[in-house]
Amino acid sequence: MARIQEGYIVKNRSFVVPAGACAAASVPAPVTPPSSARGALRKLVLCAATAVLTLGSASAFAWSEHGTAYTSRGTYNGARYGSCGGASCSHAGGVVGPYGGLATNTGTVTRTAPGQFSNAGTATGRYGNAVQHSGDSSCAGGTCSHTGTLTGPGGKTASTSGEVTKTGPGQYSSSGSVTGSNGNTVSHSASTNCAGSTCSRSGTVSGPDGGTVDHSGSATRVAPGVVATSSSVTGVHGNTVTSGGTVVASTGVVATGGTTVVVAPKPVVVAPPLAYVPPPAVVVAPAPVVIAPKPVVVAPPVAYVPPPPIVYAPPPPPPAVYVAPRVVYVAPAPRPVVWMPGHWVGRVWVPAHWS
Repeated sequence: MARIQEGYIVKNRSFVVPAGACAAASVPAPVTPPSSARGALRKLVLCAATAVLTLGSASAFAWSEHGTAYTSRGTYNGARYGSCGGASCSHAGGVVGPYGGLATNTGTVTRTAPGQFSNAGTATGRYGNAVQHSGDSSCAGGTCSHTGTLTGPGGKTASTSGEVTKTGPGQYSSSGSVTGSNGNTVSHSASTNCAGSTCSRSGTVSGPDGGTVDHSGSATRVAPGVVATSSSVTGVHGNTVTSGGTVVASTGVVATGGTTVVVAPKPVVVAPPLAYVPPPAVVVAPAPVVIAPKPVVVAPPVAYVPPPPIVYAPPPPPPAVYVAPRVVYVAPAPRPVVWMPGHWVGRVWVPAHWS
């Protein structure tokens, strides 16, 4: 069915995982481009598939659903899985925002006695902050009442209480309150009436300072698989937001305000057969034995060093000795006399003389 509230449309289709199975999905997701939202949703679907394998085989029955909410701030995709077995039902799921932020919720409801139930679970926000919630419910005489406690990451607690009463065929009334850690209390009351092919609901939320928010809506089956919805919300300042749309269950089309949005069909999860994979063989290699070879000493060849050459210096030439010629008196011959200038004869200097 489709639920329209405060200007957004929630298109539900048939997706929860036990608390341990979706632990990886509750890791805070960074603010990333819209393409990362598809990756986070893909992780959410894989998480649901893990839950199918974990709880589906051991449960009496299980179910899954996914849906899309189109708001003025972007598109939100949600998915969850539920499974029941014995006296307990477990659920887990999450919502991916337009920028990849992921919030998850897991929990278990257990029947403790005829008409009595206990529940516990964890809600984790996109930044990893977790809130633990637990409570007890009791049904008798057409009335179901509930009390619960929420514990935040800082140890602060809040308490809740409420009841739903069947007042007539197809008619119900509900009331409750939430008291925060600071002592402020918010009360809510509503009534639902189903007749023929239409269910209508109206209610009021009252804050601690006297401010109120009124809400109302209806869903009408106009044809097999086709439901028309409308809603109205009036805030504390008198501003009213109204919306309406048509949900066609067989084709997965949501039409609102003249705009048609095609919703992707429900993913089909096929559990693969379990294959036994033997552990890898452990091979222990023996420590290598290293035998160091004996050192081989190779004597270098004897190099012949020739003796330094012996240089024999020739003796210095004997100093030149001037030997004066002896004066020999030769009787002049009767020939002409010629003057001879001084000159060398070999190594002997002959001074100038008459000849």
